[in-house]
Amino acid sequence: MARAENHDRYLKVRGGWYYYYRHIPTRLRPFLSGNTIRVALKTQSAEIARMRRDEFVAADDEYWTQLRLAVDLEAAGQPMQTGLARKRYEIATARALAVGFSYRPLAELADPAHIEDVVRRVLAVRDNPAPDGQLNLAVIDAVLGGVEAPRTTISEAMEIYKTRIAVNELLNKPPAQRALWHATKDRSLRYFVDVMGDLPVTEITREHGQDYFAWWNEQLSPGDSDQKPKKPKTAARHFSDIRKLYTEYFRFMGDEARPNPFRNLNFKGKSRTVIPAFPSAWVQEKIIVRGALDGIVPDLHLAALMLIETGCRPGEIINLRRQDIVLDDAVPHIAIRAREDREVKTETSIRRLPLVGVSLLAAQRAPDGFARYRDKSNAFSAALGAAFRRRGLFPTEDHVIYSFRHAFEKRMQEANIDYALRCLLMGHKHDRPKYGDGGSMAYRRDELLKIAHPVPKDLFEDFDRVAPS
Repeated sequence: MARAENHDRYLKVRGGWYYYYRHIPTRLRPFLSGNTIRVALKTQSAEIARMRRDEFVAADDEYWTQLRLAVDLEAAGQPMQTGLARKRYEIATARALAVGFSYRPLAELADPAHIEDVVRRVLAVRDNPAPDGQLNLAVIDAVLGGVEAPRTTISEAMEIYKTRIAVNELLNKPPAQRALWHATKDRSLRYFVDVMGDLPVTEITREHGQDYFAWWNEQLSPGDSDQKPKKPKTAARHFSDIRKLYTEYFRFMGDEARPNPFRNLNFKGKSRTVIPAFPSAWVQEKIIVRGALDGIVPDLHLAALMLIETGCRPGEIINLRRQDIVLDDAVPHIAIRAREDREVKTETSIRRLPLVGVSLLAAQRAPDGFARYRDKSNAFSAALGAAFRRRGLFPTEDHVIYSFRHAFEKRMQEANIDYALRCLLMGHKHDRPKYGDGGSMAYRRDELLKIAHPVPKDLFEDFDRVAPS
């Protein structure tokens, strides 16, 4: 007969208040304080007590498992690893939070400026005694900073950030986006370690932050004429990655009050490369003509033409699915929206765009989207850009595939299309009060027809002849 589940295991009630109460395994008692764990859960609700109890149980189980392993390894002649110290520190921070305090090391609490905080902490120790009525050593360690912070290096902190802290941030990213995210974080870490060393994260000071900031400023205007200057955008991205890592790591450790040594150090200069728009005459005379794109991969051919009258980002076009290309509606359109395995750039990026002109004709030939390049926007832009350069379809060396988006926006401006509608169709934010939802799809279509390029009747003649039936 199966034993009935005990929903209140490790819980005790005294005076209506719940406590987490658990015996420490005998084998581990020599390495820990006391024989039992007793923590006030600060609630009279059984449901809340069980939730807090479960957090302590999970933390203690993990800690004790690692401790048993460490003891076995030490008995075999191997030293205990830093992971054990880190886990003990995490347990202490969790216990401090459970009684209402952020974990602070003893050296920090010794500062006379924190005397009021110390008094509150001492009272909390008094209010959370051991089962025998004596002082609870585990609570003392947690609340009064008696557990030495592990010498976790910034490389180790980054690994913790990537694998344990930022998990939710990556949930809806497709594999390609996750890989890019990891690569960027690794590059930011590599810059810091190469310049400052793999410092223990608890020992990084304001002076380190200032020195690293100064190094990046030197990269923006290097004294060596042979060294290519870095862009402010590059400096800002990699510097802010380290700043965020520091904040998120210590928030995760329960030490959110710790001052960030990289705070208020910013690269505000803009080095944004201005991407020119395609001239309308160029698109009409060089691109929307029979034979201009013949011979390239069909997905490249059709996706390029869909960019012209939608103004979409390349990644938005090549990630369209069958259900996003709506051709049987009174107003054929595409839907840019989030999906479970892919994020959109911003909330304002979510939108519906009428299909007109050459983009409608291309969509009719690609009702299932572009499987060859789905989730491969960089590969798509590179391949299409190379095809355009081979064919002389860029007016200048500064033009890129993204120039179609800028051309779309410029044509809307020149046609005096309403600003709010332009923002909606581009997926941009705007500061004006929101009245309505941008009008009906028919209205949007009619506005876009004002700027649509004429399409030669023979444009798809060669494409349709060789396309698979």
